[in-house]
Amino acid sequence: MGALDAVAARVAGGATVEFRPSGSSMVPLIRSRQPVRVAPVDPARLEPGDIVLARVAGTVYLHLVSAVDPARRRVQISNNRGRVNGWTGHDRVFGICVAVDGTPRPGATDKTTAPP
Repeated sequence: MGALDAVAARVAGGATVEFRPSGSSMVPLIRSRQPVRVAPVDPARLEPGDIVLARVAGTVYLHLVSAVDPARRRVQISNNRGRVNGWTGHDRVFGICVAVDGTPRPGATDKTTAPP
């Protein structure tokens, strides 16, 4: 189980989590080791451009929503460099990034869910 799997489990359980993801696939939106805050999300409210914590084909990513398919209750996940990871169901979208390095992400808080 990777570091993002543990974060995803906490967010799926209703926690808002701050952590420092590594990698360059989301530059310049998120730089490696930059602190982010992720909160539980209502996947039905997601829009392209939202940054979410989601499982796609067995791997957990903190990536962009690049397309939505409300009829099939799924979203397409991509990095910020043009690579599409694939489609995933609403049940595998755990949270939304509400802040990067302390700066709120516009509109993200409106898509969070109340803690259980």
